[in-house]
Amino acid sequence: MKEEIPELMDHLFRREAGKMVSYLTKIFGLNNLALAEDVVQDTLCRAMETWKFRGLPDNPSAWLMRVARNRAIDIIRREQRFRTFTPDLTYFVKLQESLLPDGEKLAFENEIKDDQLRMMFACCSPAISADVQVTLILKTLCGFGVEEIASALLVSADTIEKRLSRAKKVFQASGALEEVESIPELQSRLQAIYDSIYLLFNEGYNGSQSEMMVREDLCYEALRLALLLCDHPAGKSPKTYALVALMSFHAARLKGRMDAEGCLILLEAQDRSLWNKELIGRGFQYLDLSAQDGEISEYHIEAGIASIHCMAETYERTNWREILKLYDLLFKVKPTPIVALNRAIAVGQAFGPEKGLIALNAIEDLEKLKDYPFYPAALGEFYRLAGRGKEAGEYFGRALELARNSSEVKFLERKLKTRNERS
Repeated sequence: MKEEIPELMDHLFRREAGKMVSYLTKIFGLNNLALAEDVVQDTLCRAMETWKFRGLPDNPSAWLMRVARNRAIDIIRREQRFRTFTPDLTYFVKLQESLLPDGEKLAFENEIKDDQLRMMFACCSPAISADVQVTLILKTLCGFGVEEIASALLVSADTIEKRLSRAKKVFQASGALEEVESIPELQSRLQAIYDSIYLLFNEGYNGSQSEMMVREDLCYEALRLALLLCDHPAGKSPKTYALVALMSFHAARLKGRMDAEGCLILLEAQDRSLWNKELIGRGFQYLDLSAQDGEISEYHIEAGIASIHCMAETYERTNWREILKLYDLLFKVKPTPIVALNRAIAVGQAFGPEKGLIALNAIEDLEKLKDYPFYPAALGEFYRLAGRGKEAGEYFGRALELARNSSEVKFLERKLKTRNERS
């Protein structure tokens, strides 16, 4: 069990850190965000030390919240700011004294959800720029490290550090960011929240930093946050529902994406009996909800693409031409190199590898894909299917050089080995 503690701590950090920071900022104020983060970090360090010797508590999440709250109270008392925080502090002390762990969990469950929503919207204040808003949500609510944020946003770690520093200065200068109640004002802040949840899910689905290419904990945390948003009046919108649908369809396939050796399994080789039927059903439920007023966003289109994959009984029966139509529409809404890459793959699947190669080579802004291993991997696959083994080997080799983690290395080594065996 002791050997499992570090892995469990990473999971708990992802899942619980955002809850604790959101909760503590209610005590300290948003202008003391850095202090709340320090308390959370200290709590997690204490857990690491304590659990190694005493074993896991019955309810690790409740243990973390209780210790963080007690630590917050100690800090307030020591820094002689008791009078400033008296109303909230009195409430928390009474709660601490009167509730047992099980009752505490029930008492705090809804309040923590509310605090996370409050924090989401606070991070998207117009006082800070859109890129800083997304960075702040990923760091504060999603438990991303600086390197992970930099990788997800395709910028340097130094840039991320500067963004976080700017945000904290704004928080400190404001005294306490205004708590927003107006639904229109809250809705104006939704896009940064969508972007952050989407990036969180993508990092779990196609991880760039972790040794594991697929991180189910990140995917499910993103889905949890999106469902949380659906419960808020400002978040009950077609775009939110479409985002939930998209992530549900993709999360449904998680169990089939990796083999026992931690290697990625391509869609055509996945065991579809492992796909989660309940999540697929939820995907269609939210996709229907998203279509109620005719709005079409990038999440609607991507959810539509994912739904076609989930509907296909076998890979061979996938409706690639319909998928290509949706990618054509998506590229108009979101003309990025990654969308162009996925569209080109759909072209090759629908009309053959030579057409796919033409589409891949026609992508604009290829410079942005120079470090992305799945661009040369796609070229290698279509060259293989076209019977051009030499070119296929060269591009698979290039993709292998760009691999970002051990899962990608294993996957690409297997592709290269398969190509050599067939040559």
